[in-house]
Amino acid sequence: MQPSSLATPSLTEQDLNALRRAKHQLESPALAMKLASVVGAPIEKLLARLPAFANAKVTDATELALRKCLSIALRTLNRRDATSLIAPDKPSNLLHKFAVATTGAAGGAFGLFALPVELPVTTTLMFRSICDIARSEGEDLSSIDTQLQCLTVLGMGGTSSEDDDAEFGYFFMRGALAQAVSKASSEIATKGFTSHGSAALLRLLHAIAARFSVQVSEQIAAKSIPAIGAVLGAMVNTVFIDHFQQVAHGHFTVRRLERQYGQAAIEAVYQTLDIALDG
Repeated sequence: MQPSSLATPSLTEQDLNALRRAKHQLESPALAMKLASVVGAPIEKLLARLPAFANAKVTDATELALRKCLSIALRTLNRRDATSLIAPDKPSNLLHKFAVATTGAAGGAFGLFALPVELPVTTTLMFRSICDIARSEGEDLSSIDTQLQCLTVLGMGGTSSEDDDAEFGYFFMRGALAQAVSKASSEIATKGFTSHGSAALLRLLHAIAARFSVQVSEQIAAKSIPAIGAVLGAMVNTVFIDHFQQVAHGHFTVRRLERQYGQAAIEAVYQTLDIALDG
């Protein structure tokens, strides 16, 4: 199907290419496939070999990591210019990858038992990287909605048993989180920052955690190979953050274009684009 004659001409060639890149980033191969290429083994088989207590550890560590990111977001919202998250014009992707690789090296050396310590640090670094990318696409980091949108990127990279719509693509995944984001954003705006334990925010965290924990489990499975070592642990973490950086670039590019052309026009063109691209 070709883009409609009404929607396509309204995008410049540069913006159309940006949207095509965004779709490629958002609909690219799943994290499990990327990790499998690094460790040389199917992630599904590695997941099946994880000990029974691993699921509980992943759930607890994921919830803790997301709460820490939310705490950072709410503290930052108290600062008018959000200076703690502002960076140069281009996002510092390589700097954040290096930092996460360092935590991955430690995780590779100590395995699953390092998860409660490593994951909150890794996730916070990824969250800062996502905020950096959002800012580079013109988002206002002092905005409640922007901060929550940064948090939801962690929920856009995977699926859960409760998320049957994820297979239909980015707009379905985004729509599944949109209502929870809207309610949480409204609640913070009306009740202030002390509402961080409110029902709306807890529901949003739960929705994100249900998806993010899938990615975390895959990351842990990739590190479950005996004697994985620090080098491979660093590589796994680098793939992990790169995956979410790509999702962030795609998501905030789409939002930038929506601010310019309108959501309906961008979604209409997005759905027609071919993403069979190289690289």
